Amino acid sequence: MGQTAQAEQIGSVDTVFKMFGPDHKIIVEAFDDPDVKNVTCYLSRAKTGGIKGGLGLAEDTSDAAISCQQVGPIEVSEKIKNGKAQGDVVFQKRTSLVFKKLQVVRFFDAKRNALVYLTYSDRVVDGSPKNALSAVPIMPWSR
Repeated sequence: MGQTAQAEQIGSVDTVFKMFGPDHKIIVEAFDDPDVKNVTCYLSRAKTGGIKGGLGLAEDTSDAAISCQQVGPIEVSEKIKNGKAQGDVVFQKRTSLVFKKLQVVRFFDAKRNALVYLTYSDRVVDGSPKNALSAVPIMPWSR
């Protein structure tokens, strides 16, 4: 498994006003795939506010969306091309004090020459985990 990316916050919107502590928000973050040059993913996720949220004690919901794009000539390692990096975690963010993480994993679809990014929460409380998907076809890049 490779390294995991660090996210950069792009912006946020308030969704619910809280009298005490920060409001509930949707945060938009960007991160570059640490093992594939020139792929950037944008992730939107819920952030719980209030007093517990302000102290880092609240559990965020599992809601997230992802969109990944090619931003230059893509360079894919032989390890990824050979399928030896299927399901590698490229990004993770703790969304509760102890147990819950939001993760992004990468797959390589050799038949279609595309990278596929799946985001999901790793703690299922009730039913199926919420998830979102984005695919990046590996295309020639010209300026």
